[in-house]
Amino acid sequence: METATPGTARRVYKYYDLVMVSFVTVLLCSNLIGVGKVCRIAGYSVGAGVFFFPISYIFGDILTEVYGYARTRRVIWAGFAALGFASLMSWAVLALPPAPGWSHQAAYEVVYGQTPRIVAASLTAFWAGDFVNSYFLAKLKVKTAGRFLWLRTIGSTVVGQGVDSLIFYPLAFLGEWPAPLVLAVMTSNFLIKVAVEAAMTPLTYQVVGFLKRAEREDYYDSGTDFNPFKLGA
Repeated sequence: METATPGTARRVYKYYDLVMVSFVTVLLCSNLIGVGKVCRIAGYSVGAGVFFFPISYIFGDILTEVYGYARTRRVIWAGFAALGFASLMSWAVLALPPAPGWSHQAAYEVVYGQTPRIVAASLTAFWAGDFVNSYFLAKLKVKTAGRFLWLRTIGSTVVGQGVDSLIFYPLAFLGEWPAPLVLAVMTSNFLIKVAVEAAMTPLTYQVVGFLKRAEREDYYDSGTDFNPFKLGA
């Protein structure tokens, strides 16, 4: 199997664009559709999106494992831009005056009316958490010489989701919710997200194996510039 290193000729991949689109799609749906409903599961109240948002981390793991940190960095920025545009569009659509006789404005405001504080917290947490996730996985892959994929995917999710949760919940709710409630919701949602990632590990193995064979790529970030503000791959 071919192993890429920095400085090699630019590759054209069969599935990279499809994985990127899948990542952004899951990210948008979990933040725009899932966030609007609170579910009661096993005696706990959780946002519906918490069961789907971890899938974006799985795609992030797959991207970093197969294509490397630099190409994943481009995908993270694409997701960040898509979330920002979706938030702007939600605000603009809600701000437009409803037509006489159209009675669904209140419902739209309930589902899509996120406050600027929550939008800012969501964007910041996503950006930081995904970059930490990708960085941790890329570094650990080099350290383990490509062994123990399960350790990299689950370990990077623990770290990335931890950063995401520690940023999002205090920024979004501290001061409006009692501190114990913020801590309880943050902890339970973090555990659910990690559990979803762990449960999907066998599928992650299958997808990673397929992509490595199909793309003839297994990228090791041994000399990568990990600056998150670059877009070059």
